[in-house]
Amino acid sequence: MDIIHLLPDSVANQIAAGEVIQRPASCLKELVENSLDAGASRIQVIVRDAGRTLLQVIDNGSGMSEMDARLAFERHATSKIQEAKDLYSLRTMGFRGEALASICAVAQVEMTTRRAEDETGTLLEIHGSDVVRQEVCSCPVGTNIKVSNLFFNVPVRRKFLKTDQTELRNLLNDFYRIALVYPKVAFTFVHNDEILLDMPAQSEKQRIETIFGNPARNSYTSAFVEIKTETELVNIHGFVIKPESVTRKAEQYFFVNGRYMRHPYFLKAVQTAYAGMLTNDYQPSFFIYFDIDPEAIDVNIHPTKTEIKFADEQTIFQILMASVREALGKFSLAPQIDFDTRGNIDIPLPTEHEAKMPQVTVDPNYNPFHTRNTYSQPQPAPRQWESLYTGLKADTNVIYPDATTNVLPETETPNVWQYANRYILLPTEDALLLIHQHRAHVAILYRQWIEQLQHTQGVMQQLLFPEVLSLQADEMVLFGQIADDLRAIGFDIEQLSPNSYSIQGVPSQLAQQSPQPILQQILAQVRERGANTRDEWREQIALSLAETAAIPTGRCLTTEEMQDIVRRLFRLPSYLRTPDGKTILTRLTDDEIRQRF
Repeated sequence: MDIIHLLPDSVANQIAAGEVIQRPASCLKELVENSLDAGASRIQVIVRDAGRTLLQVIDNGSGMSEMDARLAFERHATSKIQEAKDLYSLRTMGFRGEALASICAVAQVEMTTRRAEDETGTLLEIHGSDVVRQEVCSCPVGTNIKVSNLFFNVPVRRKFLKTDQTELRNLLNDFYRIALVYPKVAFTFVHNDEILLDMPAQSEKQRIETIFGNPARNSYTSAFVEIKTETELVNIHGFVIKPESVTRKAEQYFFVNGRYMRHPYFLKAVQTAYAGMLTNDYQPSFFIYFDIDPEAIDVNIHPTKTEIKFADEQTIFQILMASVREALGKFSLAPQIDFDTRGNIDIPLPTEHEAKMPQVTVDPNYNPFHTRNTYSQPQPAPRQWESLYTGLKADTNVIYPDATTNVLPETETPNVWQYANRYILLPTEDALLLIHQHRAHVAILYRQWIEQLQHTQGVMQQLLFPEVLSLQADEMVLFGQIADDLRAIGFDIEQLSPNSYSIQGVPSQLAQQSPQPILQQILAQVRERGANTRDEWREQIALSLAETAAIPTGRCLTTEEMQDIVRRLFRLPSYLRTPDGKTILTRLTDDEIRQRF
């Protein structure tokens, strides 16, 4: 008996949909790209419940005839290519002919479309690959396509969608990638009847400002410099951030021939151009556009079309790196580039001024302790101090605790000194411990914030004058996710408008500090670390608050303050490293000290 048979089209389409349509954002990307390929100059996106209930795209493009409208939902039906060699001269966003077939296989789709030369349009309704209705209708020129109840017939896929806030962030991220590369197209994004973005046709720089700028803050694009290079192989233009304006929240976008792409190798070129200007935990923001002969690239790598192969990646790497360095150099932000006769790039080492690291602004008047002196004196050595180190094993530089040991008896008073207003020194019977005072305090405060988040024990201090926190559309979505936890630890916040919150109170520990930069830092940290679950973003909230409130490096501490830090540090379950992995203390043995003499 024969066992091999052809799958029904509906089943084949569902299988293909699993690769092409992974979430609502994938659906949005395919529909908007079709609108752009149709020559639309105005595109409206309407979303309900983060795309689960409705995802609608309306354009004023060329529209379709009745026959084309029906054929467009068949697998591998496309107007973009006719034969295999066309893959190497692509200028359109789509070409596979899989998107619409995949979408209608896992959703309920209704489309109206009309060409300018036709008096009437076509209405087509498809549920799960089955054509429910097709008829003549009256509609404007262009295409209006509604995708309802995504994954209604694939409950397992629908079950694994994230929260509405997470899916909306994914929708906005994919929307940004398209809007940034087509600034001459007007875009509108509406979610649950609320306009999140309304962008007219504009320049590339204006589009960047519209998406990432904030009217309540300084111009976003003023922190960038323009790059522009034209060669026989590739033309490169765009914007890269000035080193002194770099933050931990980096916006990094590559585009090639009007298409967003990910390219780790070219990212390395940009990072190399910034060599010596940034610390390891800072990344530069950039918006870089490549224009290259389509025959020199291959976009047919993956259905998402974000992975692109270049025929001569090494040469483009050098051109890109030189272009970024030259742009920074023109604005006296980086050393000039010297080229030898062979075309190699000679990048001089940065000067001390050029290697200046980004500075963190702190409030010098803030004191988490009750007392403060200008210097500290050592206290008499306590008796039985060696009991503090019971259960510790020494390696070359790090000590490892025995979790079952109570390291610091309540009755003991540590004998402490301060070195360079940065480290607390603890002598022991056979070694000297060096404790980084800022990191130790971060670990202590982190544990306190975590406990407050878990037990909703925050104490609030009302502000005399409420402040307004203005946010971008994607930041509003993220802020909505963590708002309840912020309230739990003492922030009194209420949504004021579609893009702002009113801050009326702060945790009592932060009463002397401005809440806006604190909340901005929390948002940046949650976003940067990719926190998607409540436990993950609680950890980032606690860490950000701890870093903000901890005593700064360089503060002169009293003996009592140092002793208090030591006691509280050794009561923590983990006191060797901060929650983000930085070393808190190290150990110098007597043998190591003697060897130096």
